Amino acid sequence: MKGIPRFQQLQRALTAHLRDPQGSPPPEGVESRRVGIYRELIYNNVEGFLSRGFPVIRSLYDDDGWHALVRDFLRSHRARTPYFLEIGQEFVGWLQDGRAPHADDPPFLAEMAHYEYVEVALTVAEAPSDWQPLAADTDLLSVRPALSPLAWLLGYRFPVHRIGRACRPQELPETPTHLLVHRTPEDRVAFLELNPVTARLVHLIQANAGDTAHTLLKRIADEMGHTDPGVVIRGGLEILEQLRSREVLGKMKDEG
Repeated sequence: MKGIPRFQQLQRALTAHLRDPQGSPPPEGVESRRVGIYRELIYNNVEGFLSRGFPVIRSLYDDDGWHALVRDFLRSHRARTPYFLEIGQEFVGWLQDGRAPHADDPPFLAEMAHYEYVEVALTVAEAPSDWQPLAADTDLLSVRPALSPLAWLLGYRFPVHRIGRACRPQELPETPTHLLVHRTPEDRVAFLELNPVTARLVHLIQANAGDTAHTLLKRIADEMGHTDPGVVIRGGLEILEQLRSREVLGKMKDEG
């Protein structure tokens, strides 16, 4: 490290050791007891945050496997944020793009982490002050619907909402999983499993630029090549009522 000031050399040696105690020795001349305090503090804080933020993933590993995963994260990932509340997002990104596959990793690991993180993110997300759900007497077919900013449409290859100790799929299901995850008026996070048609409707509502719900449902009927669009529209009306009852539907701002 020629040309690097002594204090920076110590900083780099210390942080390398805190990340990887087995692979990087502590700085020379620093008391082992003091280094140990920082080493335990850093690891325990990160491990505790991840175990609380990703309880399902934690339950899928024994102690050795879990601590090996956390150690790998600390050792190999370079976080882009100094905030502890954003460690979960960093962990998800690392599992998706930065972690080399391990033989003992479940095939749904990255998707499960994303799903668990969404629950945390929705809990702290802020809704615009002008958001208003549709009233119970709204004509659902004539309204130009908008999706609540606290309702997120998600798609996964695995049924992440069912995964736990008793459900650990190893083979990729034939059909993907569509979920609408949302925060209720009581500030609880809830989810609704969607079939492909409902997921398509929610997607169209999410991207809606001004069409009525009737127009969106007619578009779906055309995409399906259905011989009787009225059947699709009547079924869609039931879906809209279910979404309205969950208070995840509003209307375009210029409708008043």
